[in-house]
Amino acid sequence: MNLAGRTILVTGGARGIGRELTRQLVERGAQVVAVGRDYGQLAALEAEHRGRVHPWTVDLANPDAVDAFIGEVTDRHPALSVVINNAGVQTLTDFLGADPHSLRPAVRREVAVNLDAVIALSTGLLPHLRRQPSAAIVNVSTGLALAPKQSAPVYCATKAGVRTFTRALRYQCQDAAPDVRVIDAVMALVDTDMTHGRGRGKISASQAAAAVLDGMRRGGDEIYVGRTKLLRTIMRLSPTLGYRVLRNG
Repeated sequence: MNLAGRTILVTGGARGIGRELTRQLVERGAQVVAVGRDYGQLAALEAEHRGRVHPWTVDLANPDAVDAFIGEVTDRHPALSVVINNAGVQTLTDFLGADPHSLRPAVRREVAVNLDAVIALSTGLLPHLRRQPSAAIVNVSTGLALAPKQSAPVYCATKAGVRTFTRALRYQCQDAAPDVRVIDAVMALVDTDMTHGRGRGKISASQAAAAVLDGMRRGGDEIYVGRTKLLRTIMRLSPTLGYRVLRNG
């Protein structure tokens, strides 16, 4: 897939991996519709890439805001042909050590951003994408969708849901809209604000973004980033080992 000249939507486009995706897509000749909650960060990104980045402030946890965005974005950007659902939030939750009621707002936000918004954007923009000569939906999951860690059960569950949804949507597109590729980008542990102070062996956001874009260029249905290639092999050979390795990850 040649990314030059395309209009590409990136959620979470002003921070972490999303910011690097935006920057590298611009370097590769694309126009980027960058979606995020923080107007200031989006404005700074627009100023940095004048005329190439088109910011859009959307709270992906708000279904009404997501629906309104879906209804407007293709009117403003009729050449949109790639959607990268990158935005995600993770809350460390101990349901036995804390009051589940007090955790519920954060948990619901995780589900809304990580899963509901991905489904809404993928399916809501699909009628437009299937009219393009070639198009793609890239949903960012994680190695934790293969083997969860105990400290973030809802995050892991939503990413497992994204992975399963992506595969099933791919089946539908292969049968009825073969010009729309549906790709699962399985992310490794990346050094971002979300992982600050946690984990070892992180890759940079720049490396993560480059791996996703290189995978899109090469083709294929799944992009395994960093150590997730090894995790995929472990889960095939010994799922018990994979679960043990990631349990306290």
